[in-house]
Amino acid sequence: MEKDNIIPNHMDIYWHDYTGHVKDKPITEASVPVKAALIGRVGLMLLSCGTGAWRVRSSMNALSEQLGVTCTASIGLMTIVYTCFDGHKTFTNALALNNTGVNTSKLDRLERFVKNFPSEGVHKSGEQLHSELDEIQKIRGLYTPFKLGLAAAFACAAFTFLLGGGPVEMICAFIGAGAGNHLRCHLIRRHYTLYLCVISSVALACLAYLVSLRIGETLFPMSGSHEAGYICAMLFIIPGFPFITSGIDLAKLDMRSGLERLVYAVIIVVTATLTGWIMSTLLGIQPADFADLALSPEVHLILRLIASFVGVFGFSIMFNSPFKIAGSAAVIGAIANTLRLELVDYAAFPAPVAAFVGALTAGLLASFLMKKLGYPRISVTVPSIVIMVPGLYLYRAAYNMGEMSLSVSATWLVPALLIIMMLPLGLICARIITDRSFRHCT
Repeated sequence: MEKDNIIPNHMDIYWHDYTGHVKDKPITEASVPVKAALIGRVGLMLLSCGTGAWRVRSSMNALSEQLGVTCTASIGLMTIVYTCFDGHKTFTNALALNNTGVNTSKLDRLERFVKNFPSEGVHKSGEQLHSELDEIQKIRGLYTPFKLGLAAAFACAAFTFLLGGGPVEMICAFIGAGAGNHLRCHLIRRHYTLYLCVISSVALACLAYLVSLRIGETLFPMSGSHEAGYICAMLFIIPGFPFITSGIDLAKLDMRSGLERLVYAVIIVVTATLTGWIMSTLLGIQPADFADLALSPEVHLILRLIASFVGVFGFSIMFNSPFKIAGSAAVIGAIANTLRLELVDYAAFPAPVAAFVGALTAGLLASFLMKKLGYPRISVTVPSIVIMVPGLYLYRAAYNMGEMSLSVSATWLVPALLIIMMLPLGLICARIITDRSFRHCT
């Protein structure tokens, strides 16, 4: 009943009303408004998948060239304002999403739609093309909230090991992250607001971690404190896609999209870290360093490869990637992230420089793999480096800031910001090296 009483703030667009009066003619013979409606819808659907403005504009341009019109577009995080003209008539439109997210499965289908348009789409009518897009639009999520919770659980457990945690911290982070992301997925499907989803899921993840830890301490003899892994249970909330795509858009001078994505990512991080700080204050937990695992370099290397693979695979599943794309991203992430960690530990690289090398490696490997398999580059690169985002640094910076320990907060915040800046920079450099069209402003 409550759902029926909610009036949507964004009206639905009935795309089949904009397919032209003659349903059986190919789209190339349609009027400018009919062509513009198709171009705008594809752009809006791509935007809803989480991809950046440069990719959205390139796809809109590709369709426009085949339809004989010129298109200029201003693209943000959730809106597109564009104009199509053919030398005689002009059509301007403004489109908006009601929410944003990540769906690499739908992104893959849309990119194949655009790629096949010159050979297949130009011969179809507007009605047929919109019907095809209707089928793509129905791709909501490949996985249930339970499976997405399980993916977050494995990803955060792997993340815990990579940050220095042991088996106890990994198990508790597994339980906390699984519970938190399971709740978050249910809230998102019910279209609850961003702040409610972030606060509720992070709070539950933190509470579930501590409860599972206390139960474990009661049932089993444990030496030392294991509260250090508390923060790892909430790392599923890291907004990897908007962080990385904001940097790519800024590199292409898409300032509007880049800044909007950056602000969106900052909102999530600030809300999550403040929630974690409040929960730690209420539960009486203080951040601490992990105990040394005392592993040999060879064993540590092997375990890092395994944990990086599992972590990236889990994050990729959370982005709604099919198993093939998730597996490809996991292989790249295992190599790139392990290289980053080894450079810090054994080559004395500063963490931001190592992050740049790791992201550059991921970008180069993804470019090679994309040529072989044809996956969208962003669906492989972003999940492979999300595990490099310094969520632990950001939490400790927020915690110490809340405690008014500003000098300690700065020692965590500054390297976190440097690493965050280096990650998209590494991908951008890889893109410049491997993609001729990305090197130029035109």
